[in-house]
Amino acid sequence: MFVKQLAIFIENRSGRLAAACRALASEQINILALSLADTADYGILRLIVSDPDRGHAALKKSGFTVMTHDVLAVEVADKPGGLARILEVLQTGRINVEYMYAFSSIRTRRAALIFRFENSDAAVQVLNAAGIGVMSKLDVLGE
Repeated sequence: MFVKQLAIFIENRSGRLAAACRALASEQINILALSLADTADYGILRLIVSDPDRGHAALKKSGFTVMTHDVLAVEVADKPGGLARILEVLQTGRINVEYMYAFSSIRTRRAALIFRFENSDAAVQVLNAAGIGVMSKLDVLGE
């Protein structure tokens, strides 16, 4: 049910983002979803990739600081109010969202959100109880 996400710390200077992407490309690892947040000195690149273990190794080999986190992929109705409904369910269940970003899966034709929660197990229970689909690893990665 959980999907592995890579979080890479990248210096905020020209060429570093390209270098991270090259490291993955050189190992034939596909980027399925991403989010980039930055500060004055560095950025955090969050990625869902086709092979997280090999991706982690490729980035480490290229000198990047990489962490792996478990995140949830949640189906969202691709219509006005789809995200609002999910956030209202989470609010009612007192589930804190640490961060999120969106992607769509051509393979499954689903719109989805990647969430990191303070309490992921409680989030799964709240979402399931509301009939909101939590995507499987197979849905996201095609494994």
